[in-house]
Amino acid sequence: QVQLVESGGGLVQAGGSLRLSCTASGTIFSISAMGWYRQAPGKQRELVATIISGGTTNYRDSVKGRFTISRDNAKVYLQMSSLKPEDTAVYYCNANIKTRVGINSDYYWGQGTQVTVSS
Repeated sequence: QVQLVESGGGLVQAGGSLRLSCTASGTIFSISAMGWYRQAPGKQRELVATIISGGTTNYRDSVKGRFTISRDNAKVYLQMSSLKPEDTAVYYCNANIKTRVGINSDYYWGQGTQVTVSS
């Protein structure tokens, strides 16, 4: 009963900027962490950035200084700047969510949004 919906993807020139958004909705008791992953054709899905309750953030080395993750309740954002062709991928939103008190949390995924960076 939990849904994560991403938006904000598109086609941009190298050096440009893009802001991704993700909204979690449905039966939600609490969200302990949210993050962004990406997957390019023929490659493994990889972690881009995460943000934990309390505000602690983590980024993969290749995006440090260029990407910023932020969270507002059930929404998570990824501000991307100085984009490079190698950033081209489908970007997926992820969240660790409890749907009710007294149960373990589970991970949920959005449907993905395409980001294409041209040379």
